Amino acid sequence: MRNYFILFALLPGLTFADSLYCPCKVVDVIDGDTVFVQDQFKSSRKVWLAGIDAPELGQPFGGQSKTHLAQRVLGKPIEVEYLKRDRYGRIFGRLMINSLDINLQQINNGFAWYFKQGNDELSKQNHAIYSSAENSAKTQGLGLWSFPGSIPPWEYRSNR
Repeated sequence: MRNYFILFALLPGLTFADSLYCPCKVVDVIDGDTVFVQDQFKSSRKVWLAGIDAPELGQPFGGQSKTHLAQRVLGKPIEVEYLKRDRYGRIFGRLMINSLDINLQQINNGFAWYFKQGNDELSKQNHAIYSSAENSAKTQGLGLWSFPGSIPPWEYRSNR
C-alpha cells in the first residue's frame, strides 16, 4: 500500500479513484451515460459509463435515460470499476452497486444502447452480455426501443 502513496504523491491530480476500485458516491448525473463521482478523498471525477451510449438530453428519450440512471445511483455509495482513460483523458468505467452492473442495467431497461465501436475496455464476456441485453430490450420494445425505427446515433450517421 505504501507504494501507492508514493505513486500518487509523484503524480499530482491522480487519486485512488483513477486507478483502483474504490468506494465512491455519485454526486451528479449529467445524462444517461455520464456521472460525477466523489471518491474517499472528496475528489470529484467525471466518469463515462463504458460500453454504452445514451441519448443526449436534447434527443428523444434523453431525459428519461438520465432520470433512470439518477434514480439508481444519485447520492448512493458505488464502486467505480475503472477501465481506462481515453486519449482525451476521460475516465471510462463500470458503475457497480452490490455487484450489480449499472451500465448493463441502462441497456437492459432500454435506456441506453450497447456501444460496440472502438470499445476495447470491456471484456469479451461483457461484450456478449451487453449485446444480448440490447437485443432483448429491442425485441421487447423497451425504453428507447419503443420508438419506431430507433437506431443508435452512430448507425444513423453512417447511413446518411
